[in-house]
Amino acid sequence: MTSCLLVNPAAGGGRAARLAPWVAAQLQRAFHDVDVVHTAHFQDADDALARFAASSDESDRLVVMGGDGMVHLGLNHVAGTPVRLAIVPSGTGNDFASSVGLPSRVGAAMDRIVTDRTTPVDLAEVTGGVHSGHCWVGCVVSTGYDAVVNRRTNQMTTKFGPLSYGWVALSALAEFSPKHYRISVDGHDRELDAMLIAVGNGGHFGGGMRICPYASVVDGLLDITIIHTVPRRTLLRCLPFLYAGRFTHLGFVETLRARRVDVDGEDMFAMADGEAIGDVPLSVVVRPSAVNLVGLP
Repeated sequence: MTSCLLVNPAAGGGRAARLAPWVAAQLQRAFHDVDVVHTAHFQDADDALARFAASSDESDRLVVMGGDGMVHLGLNHVAGTPVRLAIVPSGTGNDFASSVGLPSRVGAAMDRIVTDRTTPVDLAEVTGGVHSGHCWVGCVVSTGYDAVVNRRTNQMTTKFGPLSYGWVALSALAEFSPKHYRISVDGHDRELDAMLIAVGNGGHFGGGMRICPYASVVDGLLDITIIHTVPRRTLLRCLPFLYAGRFTHLGFVETLRARRVDVDGEDMFAMADGEAIGDVPLSVVVRPSAVNLVGLP
C-alpha cells in the first residue's frame, strides 16, 4: 500500500510549501509508506501523476496538496480506477473541496484524511473539442461570460487572491456581448442567446462563486445554470449574489438538471475546474461514482 503526496509549493502564495512537511509527517504516521513529490509546473505534475497511476493498485492513495488546477490533474489520472484520492485544500479558491464539503483548514482536512474513509463521487466526463479529446471535471464547465473571466484571471501577472476573479469580472463585463448557444439537454435541442451557460457536477467556481448552488456530487445528475441575455448593469448587480448562491429566483436565471448536455455556439471556448480545456462543440456527461474520494463528511 503506497501513498503519494503531490504538492504544488506555489499554491496559496507559498502556503502549501510551508505546510507540506507537517502534512507529510501526518500521512507517514497514519499510512507509513509515503512518497512526496514537489512541483509547481503543470507538465512535471502531469508526468508524476502518470507514473503513479501506471504503477498503482486498489490499495494505493493519491493525496493532492494544492489548488483546483492540481486537483483537476489528480482527478484526471485516478478517475475510473480504484485508487483513492485525498485533497488537502491549499490554493486560492479550492472550489472542488468546497463543492464536496471538505474543510478549508489544512488541519481539519488532515483529520478527515487519516481516517481513510472513502466515498465514491460523481464526475463530469467532457468530450468533443477539448484539447486531449477527453477530460474529467469535478466542478463546472463554463463557456460564456464566466469562461472569459476565468481565462483572463489565469492570464493575470499580478493576482490578488480570491479578489482577482471579482476584479476581472467587472472589467470584462464592459466589453462582453451575449453568446448564441445551440444546446441539447438530455436530447432536447434548443437555440438561445445567453450571458452564460454553466454545467456543474459540483456547484462552485471562480474562487467561491456558487454558480450551481444545488449541485450534488452524489446524485448522478448535472446541474445547469443559464443566465439569459440581460443588460450589463443587471448582471453586475447579480454578481455579489453568486457567492451566496442566492440568485436562482431571478427572472433571467434558468436552472435545469440532466445526465447529458451538449454545447455548441459561436465564438466560444471552454474552461473547467479553472483550466482551459478547449473549444465547443463539447458533450458533458455525468459519470456516477467515478472517483473514490477520501475524507467526506
